[in-house]
Amino acid sequence: MIMVAAMAAVLWGTGMAMDTPKRTRWTMIGLLLVIVMIIQLVLPDGHPLREATGGDVRLWTLIVAFGGIVFGYRKLLRGLRAKASLQVVRDTPADKSSAMLETELDRYARHIMLREVGGTGQMALRRAKVLVIGAGGLGSPALLYLAAAGVGQIGVIDDDTVENSNLQRQVIHADDRIGMPKVQSALDAMRAQNPFVQVKPYHRRLDESFAAELFAEYDIVLDGTDNFETRYLVNETCVAGRIPLISAALTQWEGQISVYDPANNAPCYACIFPEAPAAGLVPSCAEAGVIGPLPGVIGSMMAVETVKLITGAGDPLRGRLMIYDALYADTRTIGLKRRDDCAVCGGSSI
Repeated sequence: MIMVAAMAAVLWGTGMAMDTPKRTRWTMIGLLLVIVMIIQLVLPDGHPLREATGGDVRLWTLIVAFGGIVFGYRKLLRGLRAKASLQVVRDTPADKSSAMLETELDRYARHIMLREVGGTGQMALRRAKVLVIGAGGLGSPALLYLAAAGVGQIGVIDDDTVENSNLQRQVIHADDRIGMPKVQSALDAMRAQNPFVQVKPYHRRLDESFAAELFAEYDIVLDGTDNFETRYLVNETCVAGRIPLISAALTQWEGQISVYDPANNAPCYACIFPEAPAAGLVPSCAEAGVIGPLPGVIGSMMAVETVKLITGAGDPLRGRLMIYDALYADTRTIGLKRRDDCAVCGGSSI
């Protein structure tokens, strides 16, 4: 017994001197105990080495069993504490004025290291409120990356439910959530991604009866819808509320994105698309098809533009329309100007 204890102490002390992780030191001691138990089982009674290491395998079996119980109990306690802490974080809105927790600083360390973001930018993300219209192909990656980036409050509005045909591209949803409202599915995925953000789901279709009131709660709006009626409503509401709008669209292999912000001398959506195309001229994804990863590319761009607007980093896509052709790996950027005769923003300072 004394010899085994001395060997364990030497292993532990050597590990400390060499700055070996505790887990490795415990592993070495565990191997020592395994060797001792093998000696007890293999060598005959009365053998000097067996006597020097305890003389009875039952003694070591009890010691190992007791150690296992203690280890399991401590691990269970840590798990329960972590679960309780996580539930508190989920149920308690974050104090946007307080300093970030150590775990948040570690989570966002790669942001904070960036000169264009830093601690100030990350706190701006924490205080920001972003509304995403649609939890489909474009909304899926945008919502996930906004949550991962630490945007403090994220609203998502959609009246649809998850369908099997969505899963080819709408990566925020999962097979076991088919039939669930998309906003609830998105909420579950975003909470699993980052419990430090507040998610506000709205399971209803956006209409003009409450659009202005809803938008007034948010700093930036992302439009990932697939119908022109909603796009024009979103644009008009954003212009009236002086809210930057990040809007994108997809078809087959091609996507486009821009930041519409007439309050900062950029055109609004109606400046560029004054009228909806004739019915049937622009088919939906359901009618024309869309390559699965394309919404991920454009939706991620929407999240990047959002982060840039919030932190003041770089040059957002104000007054520029970026078009990405996935089939030929081609990206084009077209300059945009406000129209003096625009029926929505009027081409003058808002």
